[in-house]
Amino acid sequence: MTGLHAAAQAGVSSPAAALAGSPADAGLPAGAPTCAQILAIDAVRGENLVPNEELIGPIDSTDEWIKSRTGITTRARANPEQDVIDLAASAATKVIRRAGLTPDQIDAVILATVTHFYQTPSAAAILAARIGAVGAAAWDISAACAGFCYGIAQADALVRSGAARHVLVIGAEKLSDFIDPADRTISYLLGDGAGGAIVGVGEVQGIGPTVWGTDGTKAELVGQTRGWLEEGSGQPTLIQQGPSVFRWAVTQMPKLAKQAMDAAGIGASDLAAFIPHQANMRIVDQLVKVLRLPDHVVVARDIAETGNTSAASVPLATERLLREGQVRPGGLALWIGFGAGLTYAAQVVRLPASHKRDTNEEHDNNKE
Repeated sequence: MTGLHAAAQAGVSSPAAALAGSPADAGLPAGAPTCAQILAIDAVRGENLVPNEELIGPIDSTDEWIKSRTGITTRARANPEQDVIDLAASAATKVIRRAGLTPDQIDAVILATVTHFYQTPSAAAILAARIGAVGAAAWDISAACAGFCYGIAQADALVRSGAARHVLVIGAEKLSDFIDPADRTISYLLGDGAGGAIVGVGEVQGIGPTVWGTDGTKAELVGQTRGWLEEGSGQPTLIQQGPSVFRWAVTQMPKLAKQAMDAAGIGASDLAAFIPHQANMRIVDQLVKVLRLPDHVVVARDIAETGNTSAASVPLATERLLREGQVRPGGLALWIGFGAGLTYAAQVVRLPASHKRDTNEEHDNNKE
């Protein structure tokens, strides 16, 4: 991680300098890397808002217990006939349109998900064909709740290296397909949705260095009940060791946040928004407390209504802040994703310069 910070500070093409507002061509030598920016963000949520009361029976719990432990009042869940690619395609279509692009202008499609039922072909390949981006490079990322931030890191590198001009990054999950209603560790947290960003060429660098990694020594903390080939009735479902995940997140993620801000050359006072993975409201609140964020920094709390959507949670929470006018377009946001693996990633990004209402938006693609 310190190497990333050092790399960010070295040379005139440093993303840290660009995030502070320097022009892309200020002192850059011939052949210097292109600048990358977030051009657009959009999202869809599962159409059905499921209240706590509908879930408490099988887990022998109460609405008050779920709210006090997680901050969740409802979670968005998709219809049974929808799959994760359906959700991803809806989000992808919206964000491409919001960026003022057409599908044939997409050079690469990166889909972060852990809820695609097939090992191969990749969900991204099917998604690319579904939206009309045939010929684009396409691949999946299996980094759970950090997957979207991993995808942004890859898209940033592709654009800055000249390998692509427009990269579609989607985080999508249909977690309701992997739930045991009687499980008390994670089932009541989970929702469905998809969010995406277009990363493209910009006049200034709009994506700070990504600070990322994994700790596979804690792989058992979040995962499946069993492997696909292990004997058992029904399909594997998701499970976690909640208290251990909580302790890890609130002790390690503040360090990651500070490293990402250092790498971008900014302080907490420069932020317009703090948008962490929507794992649990208690985790979000503890991160805000430890980081001592100024009052003007808007904190994403999309989990209250949407639930934990794993790889989709960061773009979903970002889209809500922009759509509701809680954060100004063009401001700096700190994104942090963390989850199964254990994986983690953080970066400071400049939000899109505008986020006007899409008059073509289908109401049922984004029900609240």
